Amino acid sequence: LPDKIEMKEYCTLVEEQAALYEAAVRDVMARIEESDGIKRRGLVLSLLMQLKQICNHPLQYLHQADEAGDEKSQIGGRSGKLGRLTDMLEEILASGDRVLIFTQFVEMGHLLKQHLVDTLGMDVLFLHGGTPALQRDKMVQAFQSEDGPPVFVLSLRAGGSGLNLTAANRVF
Repeated sequence: LPDKIEMKEYCTLVEEQAALYEAAVRDVMARIEESDGIKRRGLVLSLLMQLKQICNHPLQYLHQADEAGDEKSQIGGRSGKLGRLTDMLEEILASGDRVLIFTQFVEMGHLLKQHLVDTLGMDVLFLHGGTPALQRDKMVQAFQSEDGPPVFVLSLRAGGSGLNLTAANRVF
């Protein structure tokens, strides 16, 4: 295998994300000040999870990802991170590379798949813990084939167990 090259990409929150981020921090910090012990630690962990979701996309944080449907206006332009990922994918795919995209959240995986199908106009695979074994095997075979979909979204839990995806040369 070639040497691994790691790059960090910094993304600016869009206005909606910044407002949600600030509101979440204020809300939880006020509750943390009034708490102690295990409850306080739980609030800190809860805040970290909320901030991750806000940074991914407001629809995930607001638990509206399933309601997004195919209405592009609900997804596009609302996340600096998703916008940057889309820009980078357009460049990468134009050069013929194949991509794995890992996400901690299944809800975000569904949102990513829908957005990428709509934006890139191509088939995108999504593997998560609820994917049946037979369908999982078909997805892996499709991605590994030369003419298969060039983008494979995987939940960390499902993608981190026993997969050999050598067709990919980029990982997010």
